[in-house]
Amino acid sequence: MHYFNQSPKLFGKKRFWIACVCLLGCQQLRAQSVVPLNDLSFFDNPSPNWKIAAGAQADIVQDEVLTVKDGNGILVNLTGKMGAKDLFTKTVYGDADIELDYMMAKGSNSGIYLQGRYEIQLLDSWGTVNPKPGDNGGIYERWDDSKPEGQQGYDGHAPRQNASRAPGLWQHMKISFQAPRFDSNGQKVSNAKVLSVWLNGVLIQDNVELSGPTRGAMANKEAATGPLRLQGDHGPLAFRNIKITSFDKPRLTLSNLKYWVYKGGAILGDEYKKLKPESEGASPVLSSNLSKLNNDFLIRYTGNIQVKEAGEYAFKLSVPGGKGTLRINGTDAVTVSQNRGEGAIQLQPGDHPFELFYSKTADWAKPALGLTASGPGIREYLLSDANVSNNDPVDPILINATSNTILRSFSDLPGGIRVTHGVNVGSPELLHYTYDLDKGMIVGMWRGGFLDATPMWHDRGDGSSRPAGSVQYLGKPVPAIEKLSDANTAWALDTAGTGYKPKGYVLNAEDVPAFKYIIYGSPVSDASSVMDKGQGIHREITLTNPVTGLFYHLASGNIETLGNGLYAIDDKSYYIRVDDAVGGAKAIVRDAGGKQELIIPIQNKLTYSIIF
Repeated sequence: MHYFNQSPKLFGKKRFWIACVCLLGCQQLRAQSVVPLNDLSFFDNPSPNWKIAAGAQADIVQDEVLTVKDGNGILVNLTGKMGAKDLFTKTVYGDADIELDYMMAKGSNSGIYLQGRYEIQLLDSWGTVNPKPGDNGGIYERWDDSKPEGQQGYDGHAPRQNASRAPGLWQHMKISFQAPRFDSNGQKVSNAKVLSVWLNGVLIQDNVELSGPTRGAMANKEAATGPLRLQGDHGPLAFRNIKITSFDKPRLTLSNLKYWVYKGGAILGDEYKKLKPESEGASPVLSSNLSKLNNDFLIRYTGNIQVKEAGEYAFKLSVPGGKGTLRINGTDAVTVSQNRGEGAIQLQPGDHPFELFYSKTADWAKPALGLTASGPGIREYLLSDANVSNNDPVDPILINATSNTILRSFSDLPGGIRVTHGVNVGSPELLHYTYDLDKGMIVGMWRGGFLDATPMWHDRGDGSSRPAGSVQYLGKPVPAIEKLSDANTAWALDTAGTGYKPKGYVLNAEDVPAFKYIIYGSPVSDASSVMDKGQGIHREITLTNPVTGLFYHLASGNIETLGNGLYAIDDKSYYIRVDDAVGGAKAIVRDAGGKQELIIPIQNKLTYSIIF
C-alpha cells in the first residue's frame, strides 16, 4: 500500500491522506554515491579522532567505550584522542538523501549536520520513552543567548517515537533534505526542509521546515549548498554503508499543453478521433480539473517535455477510477490498466512530444490526474497539479497499548512467512512482541507504537495486523524446544513427533501473559516481562517434568560471542543474554545449514533476555 502524505500525528485517531510527490512510493531512478571507506580521502583534513576500521564493538554497560578491529569498511570516531574535531566532506550538497548505518557507544552523543548547518541528533537514547529534540533522530534546537534562562532553545523537533537501539547495535537512518532556495539577488525565498527521517524502519520526522541553522552550525548564514558534517567531539561512534544521493540536476519541464475532454470513458484506441470533444483548449498545467464531468470521460493531453541532460527518466501516472497512458516520442512510457502505474524511458536533451490519456469509468473515485518524474540527480516531483489521489481513502485503524494489551491476529514475517496463530502483546513501556502459538516462541518484537490493524478490520479484512513501531524480527520460526541426541543434531522445522499441544495463556494481576504448552509430555510455562525502560524482554521458561536431552533454541543467524553470557545476533542487530540456566548449562554456538544457531540445554528452568 502506498500513501501520499501523512498528518503530523502518527498515532492520532484518524488521518486524512493527501497528495505529495510520491504517487506510488518514493523509490526512484537516481545517481547514488557510496562513500568509500578504505581511507579518509573523501573527507576534508580529518582530525586524529577519526579512523577507518574493519569492525567496532561498544560496551553495553560501560559509558563511551568503543573498541575497533583493524581494517577498512567502517568509519570510527574515537573522541579520547587529542584534538577531537568534527568531520566534513570535501563535496558540498544541496538537495540530498543521506543513508547510513551507525553504532552508538553507551552514553555517547553525536550528530549529522546537513550542509554543516542543520543537525539531526545522534544519541544513545536507548530506553527513553518520551523523546525530545535532543534525542536520537531529533532535529536539534536553534539557540538564542539573548533569551531568558531556559528559553534559549527553540524550534527543535522531537522524533515522533523513539526507535533507537541499544549501544553496540547497528542502527539505520535515511534522511531526505531539501536545501533553502535563493533568488537571483541571493535573498532566501524558502526555508530548508527535512522532508523525512526514517530510523530503523520508522518515519520519525516528516516534512519539517527549518527556519534557520540549528545550534552548533558551522555558520549562521544559510546557503544553497554545504558539506555533510559528522560531529566528532561529543562521544565515540561508528558509521558504515554511507550513501549520499545529490539532487542537483535541472528538472523536466512541460510546454505547449493542449487538452481535449470527451464524454465516454470506455473509448478504445483512436475512437476519440471520431467524437466531438466536450471541451478543449490550452492549459498551463496537467490537471483533471478541466473536465466538468465526474465520470465516464476521456481526457487527452499533448505537449512537449523538455530534457536538459541525457538519462533514464522514471514516470508515475495516477488515474483514479480508470486507465491511462503516457506516450513520449510515440513510445509508451507508462501504461496503466487500473488506477496507477509506472515506467521508465531513455531520453536525450531537447524537446520531446508527448501524449497523455486519462480514461475514467469507475464512479467511486474522484477525478485526480497525477504525474511525477524523477531521474539521475532529480528527486521525484509532480509534473501535474496537486489534485492527485492515493486511491485509498482508508483511515488507518491504530491500536495503542496504554496498558498491557493482547490482540490475536495473523502476522506476516519477512520471506513471505505468515504466522497464523499469533498473539500480539503490547505494553505501556512501548515495547511489544508477537508470540507464535504454533512454535512456542517469540518471532518479532518492536519499540514504539503497538499495532496497525487496518488490514485486519478494514472492509472484509485479511485477519492480519502489523507492528506500528521499529521491528526486530527473530528469524524463521522454529519450535522453541527440541529433543536432540547430541548438540550437533539438526533442529526440526516443525513440532511433528514432539506431542506439542498449545494450552493458551494465563494472565497475572497486571494482565501480563504466561503462555502454556506441552511438549514431549512436559508442561511448559513461557513467561515474558518487559525490562526496565523498555530496553528488551526478559524471558522465563519453566518445565514441570523435564525430559533428558531437551535443548532450547535461542537464536539463529550470524552470532558473535561477547562474553558473560552475552551474544550479538545477525550482524549486531540485537543481543541475546543468558541470565540463568538450571544446572549451569552453557549456550552452544553451532553451524547449521550455512548459518549459525545459538542453543542451550534446558532442564527445569531457563531465563534469558532479548535486548535491542
